[in-house]
Amino acid sequence: MIFGIAAVVPALFFVIGMVRDRRRIANAVWLGVTLVLLLLWLVFRATEAEGWAAVAVGYAFAAAAVGLGLVLPVALLANGVVMLKREGLKPANLLSLLAGLAILGVVFAFVFATARTGPLVDAVIGALLVVAAYVAFLFGSLLLYSVVYGSVGRRSGFDAVVVLGAGLIGDRVPPLLASRLDRALRLYRREVDAGRAPLVVVSGGQGPDEAVPEAVAMAEYLERRGVPAGSIVLEDRATTTQENLAYSAELLAERGWTGRAVAVTNNFHVFRAAVVARGLRLRMQIIGARTAWYFLPSAFLREFVALLAQNPVAHTASCGLLVALYLALTLV
Repeated sequence: MIFGIAAVVPALFFVIGMVRDRRRIANAVWLGVTLVLLLLWLVFRATEAEGWAAVAVGYAFAAAAVGLGLVLPVALLANGVVMLKREGLKPANLLSLLAGLAILGVVFAFVFATARTGPLVDAVIGALLVVAAYVAFLFGSLLLYSVVYGSVGRRSGFDAVVVLGAGLIGDRVPPLLASRLDRALRLYRREVDAGRAPLVVVSGGQGPDEAVPEAVAMAEYLERRGVPAGSIVLEDRATTTQENLAYSAELLAERGWTGRAVAVTNNFHVFRAAVVARGLRLRMQIIGARTAWYFLPSAFLREFVALLAQNPVAHTASCGLLVALYLALTLV
């Protein structure tokens, strides 16, 4: 009963946060805390019951343990191999492979801890498990909220469409960037059909391995599909998400734009782009384009690391506090 009542508090903060600004990272944390407390409430209610409810909970936990401890890491390892084959040997493409190995490491640590090797070793392994649980909670909360954020919000009524770059292959638009441009094209046509004349800002500078600025290739892609050159604005300096949004907003302001804007990226990148837009104090909606299935695990992991890196002190302090509390309870 107490967990059910306790879940009301974070749920209330979550609703308030959604109403005030959907782009807050705290919304993801409050959602995660609410779901954890509700899960604990359901578990305790089921254990107090008899018959099929208790059996169902037992099977559910067994399935979750097998899924998280064996199926998930094996799936991540397989995805890591696919990423290396299709995308090449790059640090970002190793994330799902490394995550799978890390989960297997946690599983082995847990098995080792059950051997009761001594209080000191148990305390160290337990502290590592606390860190793993903290990271898993944050990742699950941010992943779930990213899906929530990408599923709600305005889908039309925009006066400007900003397309965030994703890199070129020479001077060619690759599938990842093409998906963003195609989504922006659909938004543009929808607004034109509604009687508006939206600007389309294509944002992306020139990387060392790119033959032309990304914005140039993006503009040519849209022009070949019927967008008038006069409706396209090129932003050819940006090399990061923050620069994409900031420089695009500057170009729109120079043209006297004061209406609603939407930025288009891929679905895995939507929430982090929204967090960046909030940090820049831009009132800009973020919409995601579809991404190839094999690319998603590594992409979401990369976004998770990037979100953590925005406030490393707070996360390190929180994790350290949990570990200190655990050690105090086990060693004292």
